Amino acid sequence: MPPPAGARPVPTHPGFATAPTVRIPRTAPPAGSPPGLVPAAPPGLGQAAARQSPATPLLALALIVVSVLGIGVIGLLAVSTSTRTAEPGYDRYPTHTPTPGPSATTTGASPTTTHTGRTSTGTTATSTTPAEPKPVHRTGDNPLSAQGISTGQVTCQLPRFSPDPAGQDAFYRAALPCLEAAWAPAFRAAGLPLKPVELRTITGSVKTPCGNLTQEDTAYYCDGVIYMTALYYSQREKLGNRAGKYLAVLAHEYGHHVQESSGILKAGWDRMYEVGPETPAGLELSRRKELQATCFGAMFIAAVGGKGSVDRTMVNDAVQDFGDRGDWPNNGKPRDHGRPEVNKAWANQGLRTNSTAQCNTWVATPDSVS
Repeated sequence: MPPPAGARPVPTHPGFATAPTVRIPRTAPPAGSPPGLVPAAPPGLGQAAARQSPATPLLALALIVVSVLGIGVIGLLAVSTSTRTAEPGYDRYPTHTPTPGPSATTTGASPTTTHTGRTSTGTTATSTTPAEPKPVHRTGDNPLSAQGISTGQVTCQLPRFSPDPAGQDAFYRAALPCLEAAWAPAFRAAGLPLKPVELRTITGSVKTPCGNLTQEDTAYYCDGVIYMTALYYSQREKLGNRAGKYLAVLAHEYGHHVQESSGILKAGWDRMYEVGPETPAGLELSRRKELQATCFGAMFIAAVGGKGSVDRTMVNDAVQDFGDRGDWPNNGKPRDHGRPEVNKAWANQGLRTNSTAQCNTWVATPDSVS
């Protein structure tokens, strides 16, 4: 599940942090530099010329002028060398609010690259190869949100579940290939890239690009990594041996990875920055983001439910867990996830329809994301 209020990382949004300015001065080579850095006269040339040529003073003057001009040019290059800074990087969820950049306007269709060359017979040959797909930084009209695309049906074989940290970790790691297999066809249909994801099952405190994480926090997604806090679910929430509940948490966090890979997550946070994350408008955008991740998570449950290790009991437990999470009334925290009954309604929608268009929370009415 997403991190608690106040600890939720500002998601995989570009840091726009630049590296310190590095100046690269160009200076004349130091005295005694080896030949090749400064042209060296052949040994004895200066003395012989002084003795043999009446034009030696003029030659010496010309050499002095050339040397002065050369040093001047080098000095001019040193002064005019522009400073270089690292370009903004799309590397982490910043913990501060950066200035949002312009959203991309590309579509989900994969562009092509054309190569033209000559064959051995002299004729012109042209080959066309598809370019790598790229995320589309949009929300409601993102190719994944706007199109009615389903996850692929997957038979998922999971190990016998155990709630201890090692058992949870083995369970999550076995489920990740199933999540990727279910979502890969949808990304291909949308013309979008599905990035690899990393899993870390933790039992203590860790530092992440999104801030510190402890066992007092729920699981969350940050910078391509899903952090599962094992003891939180087994000891604090006491989920016991009900594997479907743990699977629901993992599926929701992978739903954020789906948003990240498609470009929805960055676009959503850009919109939140524009209005302010803690304003009513910003909190509503946060709820749309979280509820879509829940709906995407339920789409995965639909893809694997009733096959392999995911039996009906596990499916029912997963749906129940979705309905137990959200913004409970009068808890004093910002309403950034949606009421539990709303969270469950979006989970049921994803489970029933298995359609990304039916999980498009970005175009839903405000009362549907309350």
